[in-house]
Amino acid sequence: MTQHLTKSAARNIFYGGSVFFLLIFIALTIHSHFYVITTATDESTLTESVIRGKHVWERHSCINCHSLIGEGAYFAPELGNVWIRYGGQQNPESARAGLKAWMRAQPTRIEGRRQMPQFNLSEQELDNLIDFLEWTSRINTLGWPPSISG
Repeated sequence: MTQHLTKSAARNIFYGGSVFFLLIFIALTIHSHFYVITTATDESTLTESVIRGKHVWERHSCINCHSLIGEGAYFAPELGNVWIRYGGQQNPESARAGLKAWMRAQPTRIEGRRQMPQFNLSEQELDNLIDFLEWTSRINTLGWPPSISG
């Protein structure tokens, strides 16, 4: 006993499926807007310095070479945990000084290594960028990156 799919049944399946998936899309959009976005950002520590650091990050297109929490290019190291790699949780001043020295020393001109350009950032821009990187290190990334080395 075989049954054939009629035109009206096919139309009903199409419209029913379209409405169903539209409702799923709307529900997920609402969920993202009211739950994920408002809980993912640590607004209590989002200072003007962190915001200015994000602008430095964007103005110099750091994401074209680096990744930040897995997003971006993989030419250079992951920077979502660079604050932790430099020991910022134990000794913030030492980590800050180390990051500044590293950025000022670029390019290192070590043969065979990828080179970061010298952006000639001001002291204020360096502080802001480091504040931004420190802020990103506190984001709950659910274990990303899988190793501390980035």
